[in-house]
Amino acid sequence: MKHLITILKYALLLGISGALMWYAVRGQDLSRIGHYIRTANYFWLSLTLFLSVLGYFSRAYRWQMQLTASRTPAPFWTIYHAMMVGNLANLVLPRMGEVIRCSVLRRTGGVPVQVALGTVVTERVIDVLVLLSLLGATLLLDFNTFWAFATDKLLGGQYDALARNRTPLLLAALGGLVLLAVATYTLVRNLERLRQNALFNKAALFMKGLLAGVFSVLKMEHKGVFLLHTLFTWGVYYLMDYLAFFCFPETYGLDMKAGLAVLTFGAFGMAAPVAGGIGPFHVLVQGILLAYGVNKEAGIAYALVVHGAQTLLVVVMGGISFVAVAAADKGNMVAEAEALADEPLTTE
Repeated sequence: MKHLITILKYALLLGISGALMWYAVRGQDLSRIGHYIRTANYFWLSLTLFLSVLGYFSRAYRWQMQLTASRTPAPFWTIYHAMMVGNLANLVLPRMGEVIRCSVLRRTGGVPVQVALGTVVTERVIDVLVLLSLLGATLLLDFNTFWAFATDKLLGGQYDALARNRTPLLLAALGGLVLLAVATYTLVRNLERLRQNALFNKAALFMKGLLAGVFSVLKMEHKGVFLLHTLFTWGVYYLMDYLAFFCFPETYGLDMKAGLAVLTFGAFGMAAPVAGGIGPFHVLVQGILLAYGVNKEAGIAYALVVHGAQTLLVVVMGGISFVAVAAADKGNMVAEAEALADEPLTTE
């Protein structure tokens, strides 16, 4: 039964990806999209791939710093290969790559799974904080662009009607506040009962783990180097999206603020619980480019090329790491067998 539920879950996520991809290309000229992809300037794309490789090395070194601070150090290449195998797994099994890379690191580096998972949680919390900061910066730097897009393209004439009659909005806000107050009161009143619930305790422990992960960084030596690698990694992500603008004539003239917007909303798409961000990434990036005046065909072509190139890079680098991990794991098994063979036989 458990396996059936797992299969149905992944089938549902795959269906969501397919539906979003269909939504992104529906009603568009597919031959025009193909023309954009065929005539793209792939020199700039190759440059983004080189930067991406540097970004992966930086993330691996940052993870090594976390593990060292947790008193479970491991060699850089062992950590890097485990991370890339996890990234490869995420292309097939959404969010399972984080667990898989910790499991791989246990076999090849001897790092306990729970320790590695704690560092991964810390890493994700930091990335979420960076992403929220980028979202705030994006909206502040180019608020007029997003406001005009939301009112003209998304709401259309409905915005004027809502502006003239704010009663529905006020009633909705009041209703939301009432529901929030009722939920808070119910939670407080039944707190003792909830503490006896396994699911509630699991969620509470998870939140405690998140907070502990954030504060564990404060115990790290060379915090400045850790911060530098964090900024470098996100700087690489930004340059990857911005330099890809030069691949297409329609996006060639976009400024750095547009690159920040694509980075921010594209990251939200990649964070969606679907395989490799397929679907959410394309819809969000296409929508952001549409806000900056890029037609839908060029926008989806940009998203397909950027996402496709990054996916191919993960397949290649992850595949190499998978072979390296398999070779190392086989070596570990051979060493264990030799150690057992050297032990003297005992009889009862």
